[in-house]
Amino acid sequence: MPVPRWLRWLKRLGILMAVLAIAYYFLPKPDLLPPNLEYSRTVLDRDGKVIFLTTTNDGKLRLPATLDQISPTLIEATLEMEDRRFFNHAGVDGKSLLRAVWGVVSGQKLGGGSTLTMQLSRLRWGLKTRSAWGKLEQMFRAIQLERHYSKQEIVAAYFTMAPYGGNVEGARAASFRWCGKAASDLTLRESASLSAIPQSPRTRRPQFGGNPLLAAAQARLMARLRKAHGEPPNELDAEFHLEPTAIPREAPHLARRRLQEESKIRTVATTLDLNQQHVIEQSIREFLGRWQSQGLRDASAILLHAPTKEVRASVGSANFHDVSISGQVDGTRAGRSPGSTLKPFIYALALDAGIIQPQTLLDDAPKRFSGYNPENSDRNFLGPIAASEALRLSRNVPAVELAHRLPRGGLESFLRSSGVDLPHESQGLALAIGATEMSLEELAMLYAELAHPQQGKLSPSACWLTLEALRSKEPGAPHGLSCKTGTSNGFRDAWACGVMGDWVLCVWVGHFDGHGMPGLFARETAAPLLWQTVTKLKLPARSEAESRPQDVAEVSVCAVSGDLAGKNCPHCRKGWFIGGVSPITSCQVHQKVGDTVVEIWSAERLAQFKKAGFPRAASPLAANSPPAHQSSATGSAPRILSPQPAITYYVQANAPQQSRLLLQANAGPGTRQIHWFADNRYLGASPPAEPLAWQPLVGDYELQAMDDAGRVAVARISIRLAMGK
Repeated sequence: MPVPRWLRWLKRLGILMAVLAIAYYFLPKPDLLPPNLEYSRTVLDRDGKVIFLTTTNDGKLRLPATLDQISPTLIEATLEMEDRRFFNHAGVDGKSLLRAVWGVVSGQKLGGGSTLTMQLSRLRWGLKTRSAWGKLEQMFRAIQLERHYSKQEIVAAYFTMAPYGGNVEGARAASFRWCGKAASDLTLRESASLSAIPQSPRTRRPQFGGNPLLAAAQARLMARLRKAHGEPPNELDAEFHLEPTAIPREAPHLARRRLQEESKIRTVATTLDLNQQHVIEQSIREFLGRWQSQGLRDASAILLHAPTKEVRASVGSANFHDVSISGQVDGTRAGRSPGSTLKPFIYALALDAGIIQPQTLLDDAPKRFSGYNPENSDRNFLGPIAASEALRLSRNVPAVELAHRLPRGGLESFLRSSGVDLPHESQGLALAIGATEMSLEELAMLYAELAHPQQGKLSPSACWLTLEALRSKEPGAPHGLSCKTGTSNGFRDAWACGVMGDWVLCVWVGHFDGHGMPGLFARETAAPLLWQTVTKLKLPARSEAESRPQDVAEVSVCAVSGDLAGKNCPHCRKGWFIGGVSPITSCQVHQKVGDTVVEIWSAERLAQFKKAGFPRAASPLAANSPPAHQSSATGSAPRILSPQPAITYYVQANAPQQSRLLLQANAGPGTRQIHWFADNRYLGASPPAEPLAWQPLVGDYELQAMDDAGRVAVARISIRLAMGK
């Protein structure tokens, strides 16, 4: 009996299906994405947010995508736009193909027949799909991809390669370029707008002021999405439009540097805190806005978290794109003369070595060190001065003297061991006052050592005492801030380094071309920038009780000699000592002669007091001491008539240079001169009861009136600005 024709065709169809099934099973596995596909590189902040995005060598913005990096709303909107039955076909949707063919035959717009997998195939292999053979290859490639890859992998590949207008490829890059945010943070309307672009990336590209074609396509898609969600239409959907946003290019100096350092890594992590970065950038802009009229145009800053040594903010210049200031130069890495900013480490090393304690008297007087004659910036000398005061006032001669006395290679050895890139040849004692080049980043790392010392370099006690000496008491300085400034030779660079609790902020002000600005003092430029920025950052301070090491003890010291107070010392004050380290010397200056306590100074110290304009009475025990000294030493101290103590005086803000304060005091018989001092700075002399004119700056002062015999009267006053209407 002959086999029916239909049965023969059915058998042939079965064989064909079996052959196709076998062929499908043995389809070779292709790469899901082109092997040579290049991606943009990204730099991340400490929270994993993209802060810097590069273009590829062919000028594209392209990022790889995984589904956890894509908002669910974007996935939903894209499938609604491109392939509603994506999860119900094997790469080719027969129903969609038939509908598309009928649309061509009938002349109706019934949509295309391409599935999302077919679109990925076209992009993956660069297919020309307007021809029949091109369309067949597209379908074959789609089936091939579906054979070897999951639906999730195919969607992720699509979001990597889909065109989104201009040079933008992939949903993640498109989200940054057109929405200014990560693709995981997109709203439904943003997702709908982005989903509409790949169908016509040239005509639907977002534009400033909006693109009507994109807005209309997005509105139609939103209507379908709302219907699918059971929501009523919303007329505001048609009003929404995308506009180009800035490509992420935050902290460009640091980002470019990190990309160079990690040249083989596509995604580079940093410890940057973007909020703190923005605060510092804004602070610099405000500061330079006030100084622009005086020719100051550039500044750099770096913020460190001291315990971890992490860079939380880094501003290389005032404007990366300003060629007139060489804005692409990274000021945090450029070597410049650090001025006096290294002095705190001399004092910390001297404290650690037991050479000084904070009240130890140092000599601020002309000295010679193996042919080197250091001078103070004001060309004056203050005579014997407490170590902490010498540091606070940034006196050069005491710093050089201490550097000369340091053991084991001293300051230079410490800097080299801390990673500072010093020249091979020794810098000598001039290193103490900045005779080298350092970067802002190197300085910040050094100050992080003061804020959070590591074992083996500086002790916590020496660091704490150094920071205590640097605590700023000037008007405008944040409470709890320890600050040191530095001005380079020729007024080329102004520095300010501050420690606030666990934070270190260092700023530089100047010009990259190295030209000086006479009068560019760090105290007037870099320091206010530092104070302002610390205040804006709201950095927390640490209390004394929280931070003081246990081996730092408070003791009573002589207010004159700085040594441990003896039984004859008439004036004492509180001071700090490091137990078992600080030199323990009782005051030998005050001695009792009969019923009278006198000061006994060495001839060298008396000469230094005299040279500094701070005369002290010669010892009545000295063989050549005139009897008049002994008799006058027992008389009454001067009495200050003007200014009155504990009173605030005001100077005019519009003409502070014209404001004068008259200093006047009475003294006992035989006194020829009254010597006046403000915080140990010599102001001048006048006969008793005759005034001495003084032009004060704003601040708090301890005025001293001393007669010929060394007797002193003290008055504390405050000077403030009188703001006019």
